[in-house]
Amino acid sequence: MPTSTRFVVSLHMLALMAEHGEAPLRSEDIAISVNSNAAVVRALLLRLAAAGLTRSQLGNRGGAMLAKPSSDIRLVDVYQAVEDRNFFAFHRQPPQGEGLIDRHITASLESMLTPVREALEEKLAGLTLDDVMDDIHTRGGNRDARESDQIQIGRAHIGEERRQAVG
Repeated sequence: MPTSTRFVVSLHMLALMAEHGEAPLRSEDIAISVNSNAAVVRALLLRLAAAGLTRSQLGNRGGAMLAKPSSDIRLVDVYQAVEDRNFFAFHRQPPQGEGLIDRHITASLESMLTPVREALEEKLAGLTLDDVMDDIHTRGGNRDARESDQIQIGRAHIGEERRQAVG
C-alpha cells in the first residue's frame, strides 16, 4: 500500500524557505533539494499557498517564500493543507456481505481510529516550523546551515543556466 510523502516533503520545502528568508526559491531548486521533480513541488506549493502558508514572487528572480513567520506556521496547518483528512483509508467499496463483520466493521473501526487521527492533529497543532528549524540547527551543531543550503541552491541555479545556454 502506498503512503503519502506530501507532508514531509512540504515541511522540507518550508524549512528551505524559512532558512532563505525573503529570498524567493525557484521550484526547480527546491525540487533538487527534496529529490523530486519541479511539477510535484509546484503542486505542493499550490496547496500551501491556498492555505496561506506560502506566497509567490513573479518575474525573472521570482519563486516561492513563506507567507508568514515560521513561528506562525503550525505543523497541523501544513498537514491539513497537503494531506487527506482520512488518515486511515477504508474500503474503496463498502463491504457487501450481510454478516455481522460486514455490517459493522467500518463503523467500528471509524470509532476507534478517529481519536487516533485527532491525537495526531492535536500533537501537530502544538508544533511549528520554528520547532523544526530549531531541531535542524541543533542537529547541525548550530553551524550556519543557511550558507550551506544557499551554496547548494546557487549551484543548482548555475547548472540550470548552463543547461539553458547550451540547449
